[in-house]
Amino acid sequence: MKLLEGKTAVITGASRGIGRAIALCFAENGAHIAFSDLAYDEMAESLEHEAGSFGVRCKGYASDAGSWEASETFIREVTADFEHMDILVNNAGITRDNLLLRMNENDWDLVMRVNLKSAFNLTKAVQGSMLKQRYGSIINMSSVVGISGNTGQSNYSASKAGLIGFTKSVAQEMGSRGIRCNAIAPGFIETEMTAKLTDEIRAQWITSIPLRRGGLPADVAHVALFLASDLSSYVTGQVISVCGGMNT
Repeated sequence: MKLLEGKTAVITGASRGIGRAIALCFAENGAHIAFSDLAYDEMAESLEHEAGSFGVRCKGYASDAGSWEASETFIREVTADFEHMDILVNNAGITRDNLLLRMNENDWDLVMRVNLKSAFNLTKAVQGSMLKQRYGSIINMSSVVGISGNTGQSNYSASKAGLIGFTKSVAQEMGSRGIRCNAIAPGFIETEMTAKLTDEIRAQWITSIPLRRGGLPADVAHVALFLASDLSSYVTGQVISVCGGMNT
């Protein structure tokens, strides 16, 4: 039997990068997938087909995870399309990097809205369903910079640190009803976001990693699979770094 056989996972920001890898890993392990992104585009359509090739249902929705109203609508549509929701992965995230001296209010507010408020929006939206069925696994995508901070990322670091506090609070509030909440803190992962970095910055990152390589989206997806499955049935309120030892 596959690890997520018959379960339904809701994943935000899943068309690309880490979110896409998680969606495909979950689908390969038997989970039906409901995913959202700002727009339903070619990447979203291809994810539907690729995940569906594993014999599960996969449907994409255009939704702004940072909007309370859009998140409520998204979950209502998922509820109508799927019988139940067992897993939530709050993966939507952006960067607007700059030194604090040069950072403007919009760059701060937008990162907080997409990275942190989205987790509140979606968790609130699925909470009633999970409480009723007395089962659920919520996975929040934090970052190693949410633990250690990083120059030029005060907004991003603060949003990811906020996710850790949110994770631990939700775990304490909902644990008695069989709902677990954990966070993953990726380090340097090879995605479209990190591909924008200069060769010099990439080299600096690599030399700071004990395993001497960047991580792959699949490396994060495999940890998410563990947290989503019953293999982690006694794990909640935890932050697991997937960073090649960078945060050791």
